[in-house]
Amino acid sequence: MTHSTSDAPSQPVPEHVSRGKLVLRRFLRKKLAVGGIVVILLMYALAFVAPLFSPWTYASQDPNAYLSPPSPRHWFGTTQIGGDVFVQTMHGLQKSLSIGLLVALIATGLAAIVGAAAGYFGGWADRALMWLVDLLLVLPSFLLLAIMSQWLRRQGWLMFVLMLAAFLWMITARIVRGLTLSLKEREFVKAAKYAGESAWRIIGRHILPNMASLLIVDATINVGTAVLAETGLSYFGFGVQPPDVSLGTLIRDGAPFALTSSWLFLPAGLLLIVGVLAVSFAGDGLRDALDPTGGRP
Repeated sequence: MTHSTSDAPSQPVPEHVSRGKLVLRRFLRKKLAVGGIVVILLMYALAFVAPLFSPWTYASQDPNAYLSPPSPRHWFGTTQIGGDVFVQTMHGLQKSLSIGLLVALIATGLAAIVGAAAGYFGGWADRALMWLVDLLLVLPSFLLLAIMSQWLRRQGWLMFVLMLAAFLWMITARIVRGLTLSLKEREFVKAAKYAGESAWRIIGRHILPNMASLLIVDATINVGTAVLAETGLSYFGFGVQPPDVSLGTLIRDGAPFALTSSWLFLPAGLLLIVGVLAVSFAGDGLRDALDPTGGRP
């Protein structure tokens, strides 16, 4: 006699979620972080697209409008010599955002490479790299940039980016070194080493990915730090040089008129504040999303 067996109700098979989808899902739950990314993208789009709709350039002058308030002809008003403040502000936003992002990428990348190499290889490599870190930490960066300002004026703003990045990576490199000393004793690193993977492949595939949240946070902090550093240096005449403009040069030129002709100062100042806050919110969201212990998937 045969017995018919009824199938048991099938259990739902848990969906395998890749790390990328998991990070994206966690990030999208952070409303401030998503808002920060949206604001950054809008600021970039505004900076590069908006000047196309204006008949003025950042270097042009209107002889019929000297220090005039905002109007349909000049949306943000004009400077003392008839420059269009709107187009200058957009061009300055382009330059400041580009400087901030480039400095952050270079400084965080350098910190990751130097710190991981020092911690993983040890020995003379560790001593030499940490000696370099200690040397750069004690050098007065602002004074050196001020001394080199005449040379930097002839080299252009990309050299200014490299100089800023050169003084922003050392503390993170020390943190990365300490984490590498711990991670290289973990089983997955030892297994990769026994499998014959090269040292740099192990660093790139097994060590640095486990510091992703740290490096993301450091990069976002460096964006804000670099934008503020550029603003400060440009304010004192050591950063971006005329006829080029940045948010720092616009704030410097508009500061004496902040109470009488506020349109010279407020647009650049407000964009600086909004940009730094947006980057900070985005960084906090990415840090939480990349944290393997951070909440529900």
